[in-house]
Amino acid sequence: MVFSTPVFLFYFLVLTLLVYYLVPRKLRNVVILISSLIFYYWGEQTYVVIMFLSTAIDFTHGMLVEHFKGKGQITYAKMAVASSMFFNLLLLLFFKYWDFLASSLQAIGLNFMPVLGIHLPIGISFYTFQAMSYVIDVYREDCPATRRFVDFAAYISLFPQLIAGPIVRYSDVAAQLRTRQCTVSGFSWGVKMFAIGLAKKVLLANQFALLWEQVAAEPAAYGTLAAWCGILAYALQIYFDFGGYSDMARGLGAMLGFDFMVNFNYPYIARSITEFWRRWHISLSTWFRDYVYIPLGGSRCSKGKMARNLMIVWMLTGIWHGAGWNFLLWGVYYGLLLLLEKLVLKRFLDRLPSAVRWVYTIVLVLIGWVFFASKDFAAAGRYLAVLFTPV
Repeated sequence: MVFSTPVFLFYFLVLTLLVYYLVPRKLRNVVILISSLIFYYWGEQTYVVIMFLSTAIDFTHGMLVEHFKGKGQITYAKMAVASSMFFNLLLLLFFKYWDFLASSLQAIGLNFMPVLGIHLPIGISFYTFQAMSYVIDVYREDCPATRRFVDFAAYISLFPQLIAGPIVRYSDVAAQLRTRQCTVSGFSWGVKMFAIGLAKKVLLANQFALLWEQVAAEPAAYGTLAAWCGILAYALQIYFDFGGYSDMARGLGAMLGFDFMVNFNYPYIARSITEFWRRWHISLSTWFRDYVYIPLGGSRCSKGKMARNLMIVWMLTGIWHGAGWNFLLWGVYYGLLLLLEKLVLKRFLDRLPSAVRWVYTIVLVLIGWVFFASKDFAAAGRYLAVLFTPV
């Protein structure tokens, strides 16, 4: 595991900030890179090589894409993009999904893939997505390819958001990697934001988790009301957990002079599922929108193709969160809800009072968290049965 909270706060972070502000500006990315590698190595040891491999692949592929596009060799440029995506997805598929696929196949009698007991490298879902978005953005000419390996490696391994996001695009921070303003007001805001995020995680998320774990262990024994309280506790736990980490990442970034995007924007005040996903994990939903949904055709096509595009995106979104059938089901669930809103419900929802729309949204979100939090379909079914069958 990574540093304990006291070690991180009172040793690693203090030493990193001290060295960062003592060295000349031109060496600050070097400090970030070294600190980030130490941070990652502490938790993953030799698996830091996987992150470094992904970094090297996309650094070189970015230059290849720009080189071929500059010469008008679009086919070769596309091949370079495809090559980058192949290598990154291969790493992600092997380390995150091999054992899931192998065990699923073995469950139906197909034994040609052995379960290897592969350790999942921390943050691999985040840094592979960042690396892929860089090469795609270079192809789209949203940002130039960098020739400064230290800057690019610092971007991929950036410790404030390496573990839990947000997913930061190179095009958004390219200028900040070259030159950024470190001010007293920015640093103090960062400290405040970090403290808020830490409080969300430690004081709120961890406490709500205790209630959820108690009820989830035996929901039938507690009854319907307790089951609703339990899943509400989980909803608050996961929000304060993910949202807290995102706030900490923004705060740490601000201490180093970076400006990261807001990743959670009061999602539980949403009055439709569509609005919920404009407010929840914004960096992930916009990543899938820009790099999967729109390239597939988005909604500017027939309704049938739009439905296909939406379901592909949400199946991928579900399985991105974890290697399990429950995550895939969770993604399908949201894909169907969003499709239903887009094709049928929107005109009816717009006519309803805000309070009714909010109740509609929060109930569906809570049901979705049952799928997300359950270890298997049977556990989800048991919990849902208690929710809707008074005992």
